[in-house]
Amino acid sequence: MSVASPTRSRGADRRGSGAQTDAGGPGPRASRSSRRFAARMHRPGMWFALPAAALLVIFFAYPLAVSLLQSFFKTSGGVSTFVGLDQYARMFRDPLVIKSLGNALLILVVQVPIMIALAVGLAYLLNQAWLRFRSGFRLITFLPSITTLVAYSVVFRVIMTTDGGMLNQFLALFGAGPIDWLNNEFWARVAVIASITWRWTGYNMVIILAGLQAIPAELYEAARIDGAGRWQTFWHVVVPQLRPVLIFTTVTSTIGALQLFDENFILTGGGPNNATLTPVLYLYKIGFQQFDFGYASALAWMLVILTGIIAVIQFRIMREKP
Repeated sequence: MSVASPTRSRGADRRGSGAQTDAGGPGPRASRSSRRFAARMHRPGMWFALPAAALLVIFFAYPLAVSLLQSFFKTSGGVSTFVGLDQYARMFRDPLVIKSLGNALLILVVQVPIMIALAVGLAYLLNQAWLRFRSGFRLITFLPSITTLVAYSVVFRVIMTTDGGMLNQFLALFGAGPIDWLNNEFWARVAVIASITWRWTGYNMVIILAGLQAIPAELYEAARIDGAGRWQTFWHVVVPQLRPVLIFTTVTSTIGALQLFDENFILTGGGPNNATLTPVLYLYKIGFQQFDFGYASALAWMLVILTGIIAVIQFRIMREKP
């Protein structure tokens, strides 16, 4: 009876384990091969994504970087001079910046809640099973949001013309005098708010309607069994379930209110007496009428920062409590 030496046994074990690893185990050689294979598989996808990435860099990242750099320079007589933060400090001394921000804040505080409330009411109504021709009503409500900004702004300008405008002609049927919609500070703001509400209510309604349709029917059934009425069901069941959708629509509507340009530019041109001047409209006038692109870039970045701050505040206020 022979006994194998320990050294020979350990060598055999090493050869056996090595053979097993090479045969099918996850050894270093197999791992390197799998990584090379995965790299070859991902390479075509990278080539397909390259055009989109190039467009993103050329038309988004590069302009952002240039505008940020340009905000630190002042151009005069074709010569750019580095001025540091002077362009940003200038904003605090510019009364029109304060005026435009105040106008945007007024639209934000007045128009956005009205629009969201109308969107919720319309969505809730169009989600009722007893309502006939729901698809037709949804289409009619959503149609304004697919019209072009310039087209509908021109139509509203024609409707609200003081002399011979359709709206004043309608008011005359009830003995009301003509209203100077576009040349009076108060009514000009009303005209802008009305036009924005008309266009974007249907857009938000569709989003909220999708949120309503995602609410489980069991919640309505449980509320009915507990004796809750329509208003109690709406307030204690529907609204909490719609919280994420309401946050989304409120934030996007806030961003839209801060970026208003087309309606104000076409309807009133920012007047009368800068009553409808918005930050983006003022930025346009500074950049493309006065050709002060450094100051316009600073205004743009101020608007970006302000929009981000307001969005974060809204998220914190409206987020669901744990």
